[in-house]
Order: sequence, then structure tokens, then C-alpha cells
Amino acid sequence: MSEDNRKRADENDAAAHAPQASEPAAQAGAVDAEDTIAVQLAAEKERLEAEVASLKDKFLRAFAEADNVRRRAEREVADAKVYGITNFARDVLNVADDFERALGTIDAEARAKAEGTLKTLLEGIDLTARALTQTLGKHGVARIEAEGAKFDPNLHQAMFEVPDAKVPAGTVVQVVQPGYTIGGRVLRPALVGISKGGPKVAPTEAAANPN
Repeated sequence: MSEDNRKRADENDAAAHAPQASEPAAQAGAVDAEDTIAVQLAAEKERLEAEVASLKDKFLRAFAEADNVRRRAEREVADAKVYGITNFARDVLNVADDFERALGTIDAEARAKAEGTLKTLLEGIDLTARALTQTLGKHGVARIEAEGAKFDPNLHQAMFEVPDAKVPAGTVVQVVQPGYTIGGRVLRPALVGISKGGPKVAPTEAAANPN
């Protein structure tokens, strides 16, 4: 075989074996590229999921805060409707006290014997006092029924004690000035006299009659 033919044969042999040698390397490179892409996609997916979770959390927090603001505004509006007249109501109670004192200066016998103008005047004062009480009631102002009730520091203000062995100690036996509530809150406590020296209220009785 000539030298030229031998070179050609060597070259052909090298060319024939070259693809076989590089094929595994190419396959390995392709696998590495796929793994890299998969890792990148997984990382991107994780990032996006974390971002979505963060945005969802922020949205829920913002929604909850907005709902709290709405509820707070509703409560403030409701309270304003009920308690907005508190100061005015206290002033009106002074007028109600004047009517009650005016009627209280005349005993029942004198009122029963009243005639003519005096009778008309007394009836007019009584009707006006009742109308005032009804008007206050329409606006949520209610009188505290204190007499005969167990003393409650949340509703009553004790002015003096009355010795009475027949009445359970701590019972309201006299009302000096009536108290009132507005919307369930104390507008003005009742000024009262309470009994002392009598038997103490039993726990079961006190629980059954908290007022």
C-alpha cells in the first residue's frame, strides 16, 4: 500500500471513530442543560409562589383593616346617635327635677282638695312632667328605679344610711334625687339613702336579685 493510500485510510478511520467518541459527551451536555433549566424553573416557581403568598397576605391584612375601620365607623355613628345628646339630656334632667320638686311641695291631701285655678295649674305641671319623661324615653333616657332595690354602686350614690332592723342591710330605702341611664349607660346616678343594721342579704338571694 502506498504512503498516500495509508494516510487516507488513517484519516477515514479517524473520521469513522470520531462521532462515536463525542456522542456520549453531547448526551451528557444535553442532560446537564435540562437539569439546569429544571432547577431554574423550580426556583422561579418557588419565587412566584412566595410572591403570591406575600401579596395574598397583604391583601387579607388590608381587607381586615378596612373592615375594622368600617365597623369602627359604624359604632361611632351608632354611639353618636345614642349618646350625642348626653350633655343636653343632663340639662333637661334639671328641668325634670324642678317639676318633681314643684309637685313634691304639695302633699296628696292638699292636691286632692285643690280647686279652680290651683287644680288646673297642678294638673298642667303634672302633665308637662309626664310629657317630658316620655320625650326623654323616646331618646333612650330611662329612669333608674332605685327604691327598694339592693344598693348598686354602678347605679346609685349613697348619701346617708338609715338604721332599720327590718330591712336587709344595703337596701335603698329613700331616693333623694332620681338617677337616669341613656342607652344602657348611667347618665346620672341616683342619690339614695340605704338601710343598715338589718339582716344581710343571702348570697342566693343577692344572685337572684342583683339590683
